Amino acid sequence: MPVGTHGTVRALTPEEVREAGAQIVLANTFHLMLRPGADLVQRAGGLHRFMHWDGPMLTDSGGYQIFSLAHLGRVSDDGVAFRSPIEGCLVHLTPERVTEIEEQLGADIIMPLDVCLGYPASRAVAEEGMRRTGVWAGRARAAHRRPDQTLFGIVQGGFEPDLRARAAEEMAAREFPGYAVGGLSVGEPRELSYDLLALVTDRLPADRPRYLMGVGVPPSVVEAVRRGVDMFDCVLPTRVGRTGIALTAAGRLNLRQAAFAGDLSALEEDCACPACRGYSRAYIRHLFKAGEMLGPRLLSLHNLTFMVRLARAARSAICADRFDVWSREMLDRYHTAW
Repeated sequence: MPVGTHGTVRALTPEEVREAGAQIVLANTFHLMLRPGADLVQRAGGLHRFMHWDGPMLTDSGGYQIFSLAHLGRVSDDGVAFRSPIEGCLVHLTPERVTEIEEQLGADIIMPLDVCLGYPASRAVAEEGMRRTGVWAGRARAAHRRPDQTLFGIVQGGFEPDLRARAAEEMAAREFPGYAVGGLSVGEPRELSYDLLALVTDRLPADRPRYLMGVGVPPSVVEAVRRGVDMFDCVLPTRVGRTGIALTAAGRLNLRQAAFAGDLSALEEDCACPACRGYSRAYIRHLFKAGEMLGPRLLSLHNLTFMVRLARAARSAICADRFDVWSREMLDRYHTAW
């Protein structure tokens, strides 16, 4: 899912995002609540109409952003209180209030308020965050009123295997229509992340979508699919595209490097995105060196297209019952090139 934090996938039009193959986009409740405000979005007819996106949409609760501002506020069982990083005013959010805001925004899939921890986290902090996330999930579900929205549960639990397993079992027992796994890929060793993810997915219903939050590095996506994950979001494709990095099947290409100054080949010969159809590596490098905005736009389009193609290839391999072979081939290539 391409990330449109502020109601836009940065530097791209909704039509371009659709052309890249994206079927659903993600926006951030925390940021949209602060600016332009949920009331305005609601008066505009909801976030779909406000941002001119006619496909499915998911809104994160903003838990990650809220807890990154821990130095500006406090957390209790009631909710979180913090100083707005924009205006400095005091903001108080409860699970019920976050759900109300997401109903105003009108996304198709919404996330409850949760406790997202960074790495490392002590066992006591992780256990308290897991307990609080479960309590808040129940309160968000009780407050949820719109039948046209799907509310997922979020599994937390820090980096303790037994806590992660227990959190998954307890959240699955609540019988949400879908489940998100949060609090991974926040600085912990990659193998630990994969092990914890497997513990969680083994305990979540196979007939409900499983969403790994904030993960979009191609090798990590493939590894997570191997462990039963269905949905991903990450700012990485467009963020690195704006810095001159192209995602390809052969690895990352840093087009700012002098090696590409005279390279007149396409980024990828088998890619049908606008960047690959009509522009050379040398030209795109020239755009970055000249400070032209077309360069970041072209690489953002290409990187989104690449990630969609990766997901489609994984799905095709699963349907053909050859995912194990396909994934090992991809990971062998990525671990060498990335």
